Amino acid sequence: FRESLRRFQGIWGAFSEVVLAEEKRTQRLVAIKCIPKKALEGKENNIENEIAVLHRIKHPNIVTLEDIFESTSHLYLVMQLVSGGELFDRIVEKGFYTERDASQLIHQILDAVKYLHDMGIVHRDLKPENLLYYSMDEDSKIMISDFGLSKIEGADSVMSTACGTPGYVAPEVLAQKPYSKAVDCWSIGVISYILLCGYPPFYDENDAKLFEQILKAEYEFDSPYWDDISDSAKDFICHLMEKDPLKRYTCELALEHPWISGDTALDKNIHESVSAQIKKNFAKSKWKQAFNATAVVRHMRRLQLGTSLEGPSQITPTSPCHGLLLPEEEEEGEEDDLGNGEEESCNKNPCLHDPFVKRHVQYVQSMFRQTAIMLKVHPALHHQHSIKWVQRISDSKLLLTLILIDVFILNM
Repeated sequence: FRESLRRFQGIWGAFSEVVLAEEKRTQRLVAIKCIPKKALEGKENNIENEIAVLHRIKHPNIVTLEDIFESTSHLYLVMQLVSGGELFDRIVEKGFYTERDASQLIHQILDAVKYLHDMGIVHRDLKPENLLYYSMDEDSKIMISDFGLSKIEGADSVMSTACGTPGYVAPEVLAQKPYSKAVDCWSIGVISYILLCGYPPFYDENDAKLFEQILKAEYEFDSPYWDDISDSAKDFICHLMEKDPLKRYTCELALEHPWISGDTALDKNIHESVSAQIKKNFAKSKWKQAFNATAVVRHMRRLQLGTSLEGPSQITPTSPCHGLLLPEEEEEGEEDDLGNGEEESCNKNPCLHDPFVKRHVQYVQSMFRQTAIMLKVHPALHHQHSIKWVQRISDSKLLLTLILIDVFILNM
């Protein structure tokens, strides 16, 4: 596999680079996570855990590890490529969206997570930005990604590390009590809540107050946003967002709920209200505000939540996406890293005449239109841009391909 891959330009993340590659014989595209061995020093257990988890799983709704190899300086993880975009973006792009659509999405997620739990694997970081569409097809399946915080349950190990993303993390995790795979079911409940109204069940600018809400499981089905949502959907959410993990629905029980397995999910179009709230509460500009992990630890100490039994906190940023790099949003000093001038850009990146680029222009244009909606770019300016370079986006380990462009942003 290694010798048959053709590499395209990538972009660096915190500790690794994700690049797009093509198998020469079949022209099949894959994503390769390139990890410098120097960056692994002191973190060997983390990557070994992720690889161990990925090696064990093979499910149609889970991004799979296809191969692994190494050089003297790097470790390479060959991953299945998913290119359909993020969950929220696709919902906003739709013109028609119902409870039944949400139910079908959650059904796929539950089926995949049940598979993980049956394998003794806990994801520990389920959230919308880790849910990707396999392709741009209208009927594309949903895929679960990012197993960096996943854990294999064992008889001799106790999970108590404060990890995950605030807003989706279960109360017992914040309380730093020993927890189980029930934490994933709580997260699915939070995701279900957002899919039906467009805003999170827990929110506060003050971190400590946010944690207090979660610890007490304080959430409401506010009017008018929930007036058109069925009682069955609310009942389903309540069973998953149950404070007591012993009373909380398992994936198996959730799959048997009539909102999932029956016909209680309504067919009324809720797209207008849900998409409006998603754009308001999860807009790209807000997504760029990374959550301060230090603040989490500080506030948890103030709340006297105790000390982790496993190790230091691994709270991850709440920001779902930092992927679209626009000229006016680049920070000082970044220009040289991304390419300064046409000559340097051409040397570092594929030419626009490359067959690979041509095959993906339609996909990229679709992604740009989708992003333009989120960034309030005037439709008349959609084609008033120049393609600058091709690169990989690896935020939250998302496997998306974008052609970065010059655009005019209005009323940001």
